[in-house]
Order: sequence, then structure tokens, then C-alpha cells
Amino acid sequence: MEKCLKLLLLLCLFPFALMGQKIGYVDTEYILNKHPDYKKIQGEMESLGDEWKKEAQKLESEIKEMYNALKAEEVLLTEEMYQERMALIKEKEKAATAFKNRIFGVNGQYFQKQSELLQPLQSKIYDAIDRVSKRNGIAILFDKASSPTAMIYTDPRHDYSEFVLEELGLEENN
Repeated sequence: MEKCLKLLLLLCLFPFALMGQKIGYVDTEYILNKHPDYKKIQGEMESLGDEWKKEAQKLESEIKEMYNALKAEEVLLTEEMYQERMALIKEKEKAATAFKNRIFGVNGQYFQKQSELLQPLQSKIYDAIDRVSKRNGIAILFDKASSPTAMIYTDPRHDYSEFVLEELGLEENN
């Protein structure tokens, strides 16, 4: 009973504790898109991705050619020769799938490289967000770009994205 009373008292006083707190939000996607380093990173990732996609397409075309050659020579091959060629094709398909997973999979090289390139920029942005929050006395700052925030309405008065851009020295560059 005593615990319930304490909990009820705490819940009643909680709104009063928040009354003096400033709350705001930033849009990190907007900030990233305004940053010139992000455009460079996007370009680098696009060219790297294109290169890896070409390799994957090359593997796929080699597999297709192997299937076409097998189909063309099928009548001339013994069952054993046919099975050997089919095994080679299946092996090539497994290698192509392994390549795609290694490069574009959940923890693939593409996403690792993207994280590696974005990490310094994200650190710079979050340091700027920290300085803006402290300078403006903000207790809680949401990120409009992150999906689980459940922000269904935002008042532009509380958007501190421009302050963060200013802190990064990007206020009038773009």
C-alpha cells in the first residue's frame, strides 16, 4: 500500500517537474542533406555500389552463359558429363549468392563502408546538436528523422535544425 501511495505521489508530481524543461527537435536527415561532406560520401558509396553491382551482374551473366552452353550441348553429353556441368553451374550460383551476401547483406561490406564513412560526420553533427542543446537550455531533443519517435505534430518554433547547421558553419552555404 505504501509503495502504491509513493508511486501515485510520484506520478502526480512528474508533470510539475517537466514544466520548466525545454523540449525541441532536429531533423538529422535534413541536416545531413545540407552538409557537403554527405554529398561526397553519397557519391563515393554510389560509385562503390555500382562497381560491386557490375561484379554481381558479371557473375549472373556467366551463370546464364553456362546454362545456355549446357542446353546447347545437352544432346551430345552423357548423363555423367551433364551432371558434372550442372554441378559446376550450381557451384558458381552458390559463389554468386555468397558474393552478394558478403557485399550487400545485412552486415555486408557495403553497409560497413557506409558506416565507416558516415561515422565521423555523424559525430560532428551530434557534437553540434549537443552544443546547441546546452546553449539553448534544452532538456529533451527529439530527432524528427528517426522513425520510432512517434512525432505526429511538430511546431516549427521548436525545430533546432537550423541552429545545428549554423553550429556546423553551414547556415548560408546551400
